[in-house]
Amino acid sequence: MAVSPLDSRYKTEMTPVFDEENKLRKWMEVEVALAKAHAELGHIPKEAPSALVAGMKKVKLERAQEIESEIHHDLMAMVRALAEQSGEYGGYIHIGATSYDIEDTATALIFIEGIEILEKRLEKLASVVKKLAEENKGRVCIGRTHGQHANPTTYGMKFAIYYQELQRDLERLREAKEIMSVGKMSGATGTMAAFGAEGIKMQELVMKELGLKSAIVSNQVIQRDRHAEVMCTLGIIAGTLEKMAKEIRNLSRPEMGEISEPFGAKQVGSSTMPHKRNPHKSERICSLARVVRANVQTALENIPLEHERDLTNSANERFIFPESFIVTDYMAKQMTAILEGLEFYPENITRNLELTRGLVMAERVMMALVEKGMSRQEAHELVRDLAQKAFKEKKGLKEVLKESPEGKKFSEKELDGLFDPATYLGMADKIVDSALK
Repeated sequence: MAVSPLDSRYKTEMTPVFDEENKLRKWMEVEVALAKAHAELGHIPKEAPSALVAGMKKVKLERAQEIESEIHHDLMAMVRALAEQSGEYGGYIHIGATSYDIEDTATALIFIEGIEILEKRLEKLASVVKKLAEENKGRVCIGRTHGQHANPTTYGMKFAIYYQELQRDLERLREAKEIMSVGKMSGATGTMAAFGAEGIKMQELVMKELGLKSAIVSNQVIQRDRHAEVMCTLGIIAGTLEKMAKEIRNLSRPEMGEISEPFGAKQVGSSTMPHKRNPHKSERICSLARVVRANVQTALENIPLEHERDLTNSANERFIFPESFIVTDYMAKQMTAILEGLEFYPENITRNLELTRGLVMAERVMMALVEKGMSRQEAHELVRDLAQKAFKEKKGLKEVLKESPEGKKFSEKELDGLFDPATYLGMADKIVDSALK
């Protein structure tokens, strides 16, 4: 039975990347690359790497775990399991390497594999967001700042902001992949002493085989600032996804009711309140974002390892790496599904635009008064007073303005134009177009 929801509820295509089977395979791939480098330099028989490749295909995770239960060392358990399947060439495994030459280099390969899955996931999400921005470029809605009605905006603007944020997330992810595409073959303290004069060449050959760059300098481990950068990037991506989910949650409140998550024909919102349409998928994304962000702190604390390294990073990385990648991937997948079925309620969007009886057009009235010759400060104070009067008397701002002496400055047609939200959107269309290019 699964203990972690990562193995069931939140399982995605990312899950097998971080399972024990893939980790074992990646470790063996690094060992084979090391053997190939030794063979190229004439240290071991040229036939040895091929024998190790053949042996690698026969190694079972269960056997490696059985050995580990006896010797209490997971990397050496892999070495012995591979040696068992490599016949006479089993003695040519792991020559000159320390455990983390293999483990950290393999971790880089795993991270790259995970990042590439997440890249595709975010690209898919971005395409859905872009489509929504294009389709809703002209859908006028009320903007809100400090939770209060501000100026009109458009749903196209909302989605264009998300689209650009996702592009930055993708850029960060690609930069993090570059930072993480580094391996080492430098021994117990980073000096390459076990490889002698050919240490640098050995490392270069191994990394070339694996498609990685060589760490210029390392100690017993690849320095954890690299891993922390990836984790920070995942934390930022989680923040982007939570930002989108929170907006959906808030706008789906009955008193707003502008949009909602897709709701299945047989979906149940509450065990006791049959009417409920809870935005539980968006709430789930907000909940999981906290997990990813919390793991960033742990990754940052792993940077200052003692001397040439200690083991304080090792145990927690078994949790935070798979958890953060799988959860972030799940969140992105879930958000894509939400947005693909997002429902709009135009009548509520219009109702909310008109809710304050024209108060949201106060800035436009102020600017129109400036155009009529009033100073900006005078116009601001006047419109502020008119807005307060309209609020207290539960009247429309247009009505209160018409009753004031300054209202005589405007014709009826001008007043109608001043209070049409659809004509006070500035450069919104062009901004959206620019953001989506």
